[in-house]
Amino acid sequence: MATIAPHKIPPADATQRRAEPLIRRRSRRAELQKSWRLHWQLYLLAAVPLAYFVIFKYIPMAFTVIAFKDYSPVLGPWGSPWVGLDNFQRLFTNPVFLTLLENTFILAFYLVLASFPIPILLAIALNEIRNGWFKRTVQMVTYAPYFISTVVVVSITILVLSPRAGIVNEGLGHLGAGPIDFLGDPDAFRHIYVWSDVWQTMGYSAVIYMAALAGIDPALHEAARVDGASRLQRIRHIDLPGIMPTAVIMLILGVGNMMAIGFEKAYLLQNSLNLAQSEIIPTYVYKTGLINADFSMATAVGLFNSVVNLCLLLAVNFVAKRVTGNGLWR
Repeated sequence: MATIAPHKIPPADATQRRAEPLIRRRSRRAELQKSWRLHWQLYLLAAVPLAYFVIFKYIPMAFTVIAFKDYSPVLGPWGSPWVGLDNFQRLFTNPVFLTLLENTFILAFYLVLASFPIPILLAIALNEIRNGWFKRTVQMVTYAPYFISTVVVVSITILVLSPRAGIVNEGLGHLGAGPIDFLGDPDAFRHIYVWSDVWQTMGYSAVIYMAALAGIDPALHEAARVDGASRLQRIRHIDLPGIMPTAVIMLILGVGNMMAIGFEKAYLLQNSLNLAQSEIIPTYVYKTGLINADFSMATAVGLFNSVVNLCLLLAVNFVAKRVTGNGLWR
């Protein structure tokens, strides 16, 4: 007579191992639901900037494919014929390409070199001021220009430097010097662009360093005073090392954003006389893509610009991490 094999009952530990992933998923889901009920206002606030980046930053990345196509508005980005690297070849063989690259790099490096140390010096100077009224006044005067629109800043710059009624030329006239057309001089364009930008942004950037200075332990300064350290010595050995991680991060972000120079200011300050140094990649993209309606070429230029930005960001982050031990990521 045939015997029926008894049903094998799995060990308790094997059953528990199989049930553990399900238990973890349920506990994680319960934690998320609890977190949502407790902090739904914060999630709702975070949804707005997240939607902004998804809609205006990540979704448009898919349409960079037109850099490799002969884009036609009728056929659309997916129906336009594929041309491969022809648009990039047109860009690199364009006689103005090297001039565009040179103007953009020089202006970007000049802007980073000028705008990086000045907010640090301003923050340290404000941190050393003990007169509260004077400190608040200086903060307000230096911080307020950040909220002025680029168009207004350019209009103020044009009025101040006007060869006929500008304040600068009026002062030069009293000194016996003739009127100078600053905006018509190609060599003056970069100085005007950079220092007007420094004036507009230094107060806002200094706030970040002042927050870093506020996080330094006051006991360090007290100990340095007891040891007889002067004010400059305390700045050098306490304040500067204390804000160094923040300064490195700001420098990396500044260099990584070098090629994304503000288009508006360059275009508004640009004229036929200073075009030799004021024509940069962003203005060229605008003229090529929107005015000449060559969307494929403009996208190829923008993609090249973004790749250069990414390479600069990775290179500076690598060097900063090796030299100072601080970087954007570990």
